[in-house]
Amino acid sequence: MIVRLRSLLTQWTAVVPVVAVVLLAFTWGRDLPGAIVALVTLVLAGAVLAAVHHAEVVAHRVGEPFGSLVLAIAVTIIEVALIVTLMVDGGAKSSTLARDTVFAAVMITCNGIVGLCLLVASLRHGLAVFNAEGTGAALATVATLATLSLVFPTFTTSKPGPEFSTAQLTFAALASLVLYGLFVTTQTVRHRDYFLPITRLGEVIDVDEHADVPSARASGISLGLLALALVGVVGLAKGVSPTIESGVEAAGMPQSVVGVIIALLVLLPETIAAVRSARRDRVQTSLNLALGSAMASIGLTIPAVALASVWLSGPLVLGLGSTHMVLLALTVVVSSLTVVPGRATPLQGGVHLVVFAAYLELAVTP
Repeated sequence: MIVRLRSLLTQWTAVVPVVAVVLLAFTWGRDLPGAIVALVTLVLAGAVLAAVHHAEVVAHRVGEPFGSLVLAIAVTIIEVALIVTLMVDGGAKSSTLARDTVFAAVMITCNGIVGLCLLVASLRHGLAVFNAEGTGAALATVATLATLSLVFPTFTTSKPGPEFSTAQLTFAALASLVLYGLFVTTQTVRHRDYFLPITRLGEVIDVDEHADVPSARASGISLGLLALALVGVVGLAKGVSPTIESGVEAAGMPQSVVGVIIALLVLLPETIAAVRSARRDRVQTSLNLALGSAMASIGLTIPAVALASVWLSGPLVLGLGSTHMVLLALTVVVSSLTVVPGRATPLQGGVHLVVFAAYLELAVTP
């Protein structure tokens, strides 16, 4: 019976990504009636679950911390492609799209995902235990990238408004790539053990004792299906965005809320994967996913939009407003205090979730 259920699960997670991409091909760029929107939403949810399954297969094959990188980088690359596509089609009205999306990703990952994982792990296991050295390095990189890319443009004077000059944008893009490259090298080569899960006694867990490692063939198939599922998630999320926009407008909320909703949909696979790791007491894996996604979102998006700005018309607004800068500063301070001890109680998880709730509240009612 268990074997049959496992077989059905494997077949289901193989079929849904293909269905998602086919449905995306038929619905891309078209106005969708209500029935089709409902179908797209259903397939979108299935593609999210399929992406999580295949990401876990690949992660189990390559091991940590490489497994966390697979999902974080895959989602971010597709997200960046979506941002650039929308900016090309959107004209002047998309001038803040990159800023809003990147900041939403930072708040969702550093407060929403981190807070939820710490809360789940600490409630289930008493304490959430992780490696302070690796998590601290990741947090420092995220804070530096966010400040260089999203805070400085508000205070520079070479161009009017919260924009970078061409030279400043080039520097920010190169700095983002260099910092992200240094972090990945540190995470996967020089100090890999800093990013591995640890036991209650601080011993590194370098193997997963609960399941057999999948074969190279199975992992390769899962990697391909993961890519299809992520394309389907991001593309179908864009397909339902007009319906979301209409609902947001009818509710009298700012249009920036649309970006938050889309970011939540796109980051849903990582959220589910991170919470599953937290339930298994692999909190370091959860934090690798969360902070790695925030870092990849900035480190890949800023260079991409910098390159795209060569042919894009209209301004590229990257600087945050005062409210969002306060939220970013609060996030960095709270995260630093969470990371230093290397362990967390439900209180720390709750604090992060309250900061995230404050961000959502201010996004709806600025």
